[in-house]
Amino acid sequence: MSQADDLRAEIVRHIKVSLGKDTEHSSTYDWRIAVSLALRDRLVDPWFESTRRTYDEQRKRVYYLSMEFLIGRLLQNTAVNLRLEDDLRRAVEPLGVDYDAVLADEPDAALGNGGLGRLAACFLDSLSTLGIPAYGYGILYEHGLFRQRFHEGRQVETAEDWLRQRQVWQFERPEAAYRIGFGGYVSHSGRGPSWHPEETVIAAANDTPIIGWNARWGNTLRLWSARSTAIFDLERFNRGEYLAAAEQEELARMITRVLYPDDTTDQGKELRLKQEYFFTAASIQDIVRRHLSAYNTLSNFVDKAAIQLNDTHPAIAGPELIRLLTDEHRMSFEEAAATARDCLAYTNHTLLPEALERWPEGMFASILPRHHEIIERIDTWHADHAVKNGGEPVHIIENRTVKMGELAFICAHRVNGVSALHTEIMRDTVFARLNRHYPGRIVSETNGITPRRWLRMANPPLRTLIDEAIGEDWVADLEQLERLVPLTNDAAFLDRFMAAKHANKQRLVAWLQASHDVTVGADALFDVHIKRFHEYKRQLLNLLEAIALWNEMRDRPSAGWTPRVKLFGGKAAPGYVVAKQIIHLINDVAAVINADPVTRDMLQIVFPENYNVSMAELLIPAADLSEQVSTAGKEASGTGNMKLALNGAPTIGTLDGANVEIRDRVGAENFFLFGLDATEAEARRREPDYGRRAIEASPRLKRVLGQIAGGLFSPGEEHRYATLVGRLYDDDYFLVTCDFDDYFARQRGVDEAFRDHAAWARTAALNTARIGWFSSDRSILGYARDIWNVEPQDRA
Repeated sequence: MSQADDLRAEIVRHIKVSLGKDTEHSSTYDWRIAVSLALRDRLVDPWFESTRRTYDEQRKRVYYLSMEFLIGRLLQNTAVNLRLEDDLRRAVEPLGVDYDAVLADEPDAALGNGGLGRLAACFLDSLSTLGIPAYGYGILYEHGLFRQRFHEGRQVETAEDWLRQRQVWQFERPEAAYRIGFGGYVSHSGRGPSWHPEETVIAAANDTPIIGWNARWGNTLRLWSARSTAIFDLERFNRGEYLAAAEQEELARMITRVLYPDDTTDQGKELRLKQEYFFTAASIQDIVRRHLSAYNTLSNFVDKAAIQLNDTHPAIAGPELIRLLTDEHRMSFEEAAATARDCLAYTNHTLLPEALERWPEGMFASILPRHHEIIERIDTWHADHAVKNGGEPVHIIENRTVKMGELAFICAHRVNGVSALHTEIMRDTVFARLNRHYPGRIVSETNGITPRRWLRMANPPLRTLIDEAIGEDWVADLEQLERLVPLTNDAAFLDRFMAAKHANKQRLVAWLQASHDVTVGADALFDVHIKRFHEYKRQLLNLLEAIALWNEMRDRPSAGWTPRVKLFGGKAAPGYVVAKQIIHLINDVAAVINADPVTRDMLQIVFPENYNVSMAELLIPAADLSEQVSTAGKEASGTGNMKLALNGAPTIGTLDGANVEIRDRVGAENFFLFGLDATEAEARRREPDYGRRAIEASPRLKRVLGQIAGGLFSPGEEHRYATLVGRLYDDDYFLVTCDFDDYFARQRGVDEAFRDHAAWARTAALNTARIGWFSSDRSILGYARDIWNVEPQDRA
C-alpha cells in the first residue's frame, strides 16, 4: 500500500473508532478531527524518541517562557513538517472530502496577539528542526486576546471560543500539576523563611508536540491551565447557593481565561500579575522537578538547564527560582542567586519605557510577599556589586514601584536585543547604567521566521518554483535562496515568479469576496500593513497618505495613477483609546473612498476584521508592498517585515528595527527608504512646535487633517476625530507629521517602480533571494552559541 492508502485507512478508522461516525454521515469537522488524529499518530514516535535521546544522552534543555505562543493552525503545519501534505490530499479526495475545506475548518489557537507570540512559535519550530531539546512554557488561554469585530467602524471585542472544540493536538498531563500560591504572609524561623499563601490554585499541564522539519526531532509546548484546589461546594449548592458553590472554581479559571487583561484598573493589574506569576512559577517548579528526577542533585542545574525569558512577563522567574532553591532546597542565598543568574537569560522586546512592566510595590508585596523579600535581597546583592565596581546602583524597587525590566536584567547572565539597532539603542538608553555595571551582558540576536510555515506552507506557487529552480534543501537552510540571485536576470524565471504572485493575489481576492463581500482587482498594487495597532507603528501615517492620494486622484483623475489596494490588519488593546480611534478612522475613511465612483477603480482600502495567523498566511504571499513605517528608534525588530520580504514584497520603511538589516541584505535599491533616522527623530522632538510647523509647511497634509477635523469622514459627528487631529498639531511624539511629506513622495516612487513590470519583478525576486539570513534557524543557532551553550542535534 502507498503512504496515501495507509493514511486513508487510518482516517476512516478514526472516523469510526474515535468519532463514532460512518463516512456517509461525517461532517467537515469530523473529517478534520480524523485527519488530525491520523497525523498525530505519526508524530508521537519521533516525539517520544527525542525525549528518550535527551535523557539517555543527558543533554542540556532549553526552556522558553513566553506569555504568548501564536502557533496558528497546526494541521497543515504538521503535515508539512512530516512531509505528508501531498499524501494527505491524495488520501482524502477519493473519499469525496475537500482537503482545503478540512484545513480551513481548524480554528486558530488563541494563544497570542502579535510578533512576540509569533516569534515564540517560530523559535519552537526551529528548535525542533535543529534538534535542540526544548520546552516552551505558556498559558492555555480559554479565550485568548479577543475576537475582533467592527460595528459601525468601531472595534468591538468578543471572547474567542476556540477551546470549545476538541483539542486534538493536546495531551493532558494530570501527573504534572503544581500548587501556586498568592497572598498570605511569610514566617521566619531557625529553619529559614516559610511562605503561607492565603490563596492557592492548581496549575495543570497540557502538552502539544512540536515536530521539526522532516520529523527530525520533536519538542514540547507545555501550557498551563488554572484549576481550583477546592472541590465543588456541594453543601452550598444544596442550600440553593448555586453561583457561590462554583465560586472558587471560577476564581481559579479567571487566571487563564484571557490574554492581557485590561490593566487600567487595580483589579486588572492584580489579575495580570497573578497570571504572570502563575505560569512562571509552574514552569520553574516543573523544570526543577524534571532536573531532580534525572540527576537527583541541583549541583549541575546550570549545566543542564537554559531558561529564556521572552520579555518581562516571566521576569519573576529569578525570584521564584531563588525561592525554591533557598526555602525548599536549603541553598544559601548567594549560591541560589548565582545559580539563577547563570541559567536565566532575558530577551528585551521594547524601547518604550511604558512597556517595561512596573508594579505598585504595595500590590506586589500583597500578592507575592515572599518574592518581595527576595527582590529586596537581590537589590542589595546587585548594589554591593555596583559599589564594588565604582558605580551607582540601579534599583529594582524605586519610588514604591517594582521594575520588572531591571529585575530581569539583574537576574540574567545574558540580555539580548532582537536587532542590531535595537541592541545598540538599548545599551545606550533603557539599560545604559546596567550595561556599565555588567559590560558584555547585552548581546544582539536578530529575530527570524520559520521558512516551513511562511514560505513552504503559506505560498505553494512560489515554493514550487523555488523547488524546481534549486531543490528543497532551502527549507532547512534558508540562505540557500541566494542561489536564486543569478536567476533574477532570467526573464522566464521572473515571469514565473510574478505568475506565482498573481496566483496568490487571486486567492486573496476570492477570499475577500467570499468572506467579506469585498471586490478588488488582482492587477492593482497590494499595499499591506499588518501589525498590532500602536501609535509608533504608524498605521495613521499610512492612512493620511491614502487620503492625500485620494485627493490628488480626484483633482487629476486622468493622470495615469497606479491602481492600489491598501490592506490593513491588526487589533488594538481594549484599553488603548487612541489606537481604537485610528481603527475607527480607517474604517470611516474606507467607507467614503471605496464608495467614490471617481476613484474606486484606482484606490480602495480594505480592513478585514479579526487579523490572525491564518489571515496572515493569505495576505503575506499576496502582498506587493510591505509597510514597515514605524517611528525610527521605536520598533525593536519586527518579523512581519521578514515574512513579507521572503514572499517577494519589497519594503517601504524607515531605518528602524530589523529594517536596517533587511535593507543591507536585499540592497538599498530594492528597499523604499523614507523618514528621519533614530538620531534625527530625537533631535526633532527637541525642537519647539515641530508637529504644527510640519503641518503648516505641508499644504497636502494640512488639507487632509482639515478634512478629518471637518467631519468629511464622520458625517453627523463632525468632531469625532478632533482629539486625534489635535494630538498631531500639539503632541506628535511619533513624528507622523514630520515624516509625512517624505513618505508621500516615496509612495509615488513606488507607483512609478510598479509600472515597470520587469524591473519590479526583479526587485521582488531579489527580496526573496537575499532574505535567507532572517531564518529563525539562524536566530536559534545564535542563541545556542551566545546564550544557552547548547549544540544542535548533529553537533551534540
